Amino acid sequence: MNSKKLVVAVLDTNVIFPIVIRDILFWFAHFDIYKPKWTADIFNEWKRVMLQKGVDIKAAEKRMKMAETAFPFARVDNYSKIISQLTLPDANDRHILAAAIKAKASIIVTNNNKDFPKKYLARFGINVQTPDMFLNGLMVENPLLCVQAFKEMVLNKRQPVRTEREMLQILHHAGIVNTAKSIEKLL
Repeated sequence: MNSKKLVVAVLDTNVIFPIVIRDILFWFAHFDIYKPKWTADIFNEWKRVMLQKGVDIKAAEKRMKMAETAFPFARVDNYSKIISQLTLPDANDRHILAAAIKAKASIIVTNNNKDFPKKYLARFGINVQTPDMFLNGLMVENPLLCVQAFKEMVLNKRQPVRTEREMLQILHHAGIVNTAKSIEKLL
């Protein structure tokens, strides 16, 4: 268990849906490298995206249940009253910022950085980062544990089985370029 206070990060739907990004984010969280947070709204959006992408409803619900079982502390509730007080370029993203405020998160992990103006988020002590920025920052803070989490992720990959090098390539293609390079240096 990590004795240092863990970073708390709200995960936007667009970093939970791509399997490879979700996997590495979840494995880092499983190794207590940070604390993930999400909401029912984020999961409902995740479910809609999965169904749109052709994932069977039972498989989608199973994935959601597995995530909630693995991280029972991750769900943020009682944030809806904050939403109307917030102003973002995309009003549909206010629930994510509200959840981050309620969870006392310091980071929102998203691929939609433009929808979360840094100056505005700074008022709440929150930063916005892409998954690669976030994961690579965790690598800087705790490289050996991150590599251990990555190796465990690869060992648990079943369909299809992948080597560490193959998984690094997949991460690279998914935009997790700097993190993949940092991990590769330590393998």
